[in-house]
Amino acid sequence: MNNAREVVILGGGAIGLCTAYYLWKSGLKVTLIEKNEIGSGCSYGNAGLIVPSHVIPLAAPGVIAKGLKWMFNPAGPLYLKPRFDLELMSWLWKFSRSCASARMHRAIPLLHALCQNSAKLFEELQQSKAFSFDLEKRGLLMLYQSEHEWKAEQEAVELAHKLGMQVGNLNPAQIRELDANLHTSAFGGIYYPHDCHLDPAQFVNSLARFLRDHGAQMITKTEALQLHAANGKIAKLKTSRGDFSADTFVLASGAWSPALLKDLQMRLPMQAGKGYSITIPRPPNAPRVPLLLAEARVAVTPMGERLRFAGTMELAGNDLAINQRRVQAILNAVPKYLPNIEAMDLSRAEVWAGLRPCTPDGLPYIGAFREYDNLIAATGHAMLGITLAPITGKLVSDLILNQPIALDMKALHPGRFN
Repeated sequence: MNNAREVVILGGGAIGLCTAYYLWKSGLKVTLIEKNEIGSGCSYGNAGLIVPSHVIPLAAPGVIAKGLKWMFNPAGPLYLKPRFDLELMSWLWKFSRSCASARMHRAIPLLHALCQNSAKLFEELQQSKAFSFDLEKRGLLMLYQSEHEWKAEQEAVELAHKLGMQVGNLNPAQIRELDANLHTSAFGGIYYPHDCHLDPAQFVNSLARFLRDHGAQMITKTEALQLHAANGKIAKLKTSRGDFSADTFVLASGAWSPALLKDLQMRLPMQAGKGYSITIPRPPNAPRVPLLLAEARVAVTPMGERLRFAGTMELAGNDLAINQRRVQAILNAVPKYLPNIEAMDLSRAEVWAGLRPCTPDGLPYIGAFREYDNLIAATGHAMLGITLAPITGKLVSDLILNQPIALDMKALHPGRFN
C-alpha cells in the first residue's frame, strides 16, 4: 500500500480524525466522510477519560457471572434488551469463549502497549500547540463502597505494579487529602495518577479545525451507502452525495461499520453497547479528580465549567433512543458515593446516549481485510475509543505507508473471528 496517495476515511469521530491527522502528516491526500456532524457520535458525550490503567479487556473471567446478575435488569450497569437476533447470539457465544483467563492474559500486554503509546501521542499533540484542547493530568480515582469489591480489585492493582504502572490504595482520609472537594462515603479507593482526561468534543473539534485549515477534505451530513469492489480492490464508495474513489479506504464508522461490509459478503462481529451521560453545570463542591464509582460503573468527570456523569452498557442494537430509567440509575448512584452533590441542578442538564462498538474479545479491529487489502479497519474500541484514538490513527497511517510497526498486530486483525 506504499503507493497510496489518496485515502477516504469513513467516520468523523476521534478514531477517524486521528487517522486523518497522521495520514495528512505523512503527506497523503485525505477525504473524511461523516454522516452527521464531526464528532456527533460516541466522541461527543463520553466520559473523556484517557486511561492507560485500563489494560484488562472487556471480555475477562468473571464478567459473564456479573453480567448475568445485571443483564435483564433495565436499571443495572449492563442490560441486554430481550430480542431474537442471530448476530447478537453469535456475538454472545464468541464473547463467552473470549472470557477465558488465557485469552485475557494474552491480550493484556498488547492493550498495555497500545494505551502507553497512545498516552505519549496525546502528550505530543498537546505540546505541538497546533490544537486547542485541555488535557488535564489529575489521575483517576476508583471509589469502592464495599470492602469485598475493593479487595477483589487488588489483583488488578498487582497487575498494574507488574506492568510498571503507578497505583495506590487510599483510605478515606487519604482520599480527602488527594481532593479537598471530595466528601465521600466510600470504603476506600484505588488511585492511578498517570491517567488523565479531556473534553472529547473539544478534542475532536480541534482536530477537525486543524485538518480543514491544512487542506484535508471534511464532508459532513453525507451517508456512506455502499463499498464497490473491482479487481480485488475497493474501487469506490457510494454515498448520499455521489461516489468517491481513492487508493485506500479506512472503515472508522464505529457501531455502523459492519453494515457497510454486508454488500461485500463480509462479516465483522460487533455489537453496539449504548452508554449514557448527563452533563450539568459544575457545582462549587464538585470533585477535581475524575472518579469511577466502581460498583455502579459510573464515571464522574470534571470538564471546565461542567460536570459529567457517564456509564452503563446497554446491548439493544443500533438504537439511540434514551431510556430514562437508565439515566435515572446513573443519577441515583452518585449520592451513594458523593453525598455532598446530591442536590444537582438538572434543569440545565444535557442527557446524551452514544453507541460504543464492542468486539467479542474486547480488542479493537485495526488492520487490512484479507479480502481487500486496500480496506483498513479502525473500529471496535468499545470504552477505549478516546484513549486509543491517537495510536489507532498512527498505526493505520503506518500500515498504509508500509512503515515498520513494533507491535504484533495479529490479535487486532479484523478477520480473526472468521
